[in-house]
Amino acid sequence: MKAKLLRLFVPIALVFTMVSCSTDSKENASVDSTLVTNYDYSQDELKLAQLINEYRVSQGLNTLEIVNHISYKSLEHNDYMIDNNVVNHDFFDQRAENIIEVLGATKVGENIAYNYSTPNAALYAWLNSPAHKANLNGDYTHFGISISVNPTNGKKYYTNMFMKK
Repeated sequence: MKAKLLRLFVPIALVFTMVSCSTDSKENASVDSTLVTNYDYSQDELKLAQLINEYRVSQGLNTLEIVNHISYKSLEHNDYMIDNNVVNHDFFDQRAENIIEVLGATKVGENIAYNYSTPNAALYAWLNSPAHKANLNGDYTHFGISISVNPTNGKKYYTNMFMKK
């Protein structure tokens, strides 16, 4: 019985982890309008940023400029997912609203991933998901990246947010 339930829920869980979010409208929400200017990037985060830009160039698209504030908002979401033991886009509208208000974005998108051991593996998964790939190919100008490790189980959480300005 447990094996049947597991086989039922694993595909559903994968679908939820492979869904991406985007918005190009401003909502009425209260947001912290403090601009975050410092972010300490890990080597994996820098590698993923490089891989995304290399992919975009290979597709004839512009490279994206990394923005510390967007990476910080991505980190906040990773922390939320780790603290709540979930993989989802909860509160995406609030993150998008913050980026719209603080940075003047006209469009915001988000990709998340879970339990990929390397930046290459996470990018490959996004490229094999139509919604994530649409964000990677999207009409954006800037982005931010955070990769966090759950200290309890060692699993990696990835949040990659995009912005058009």
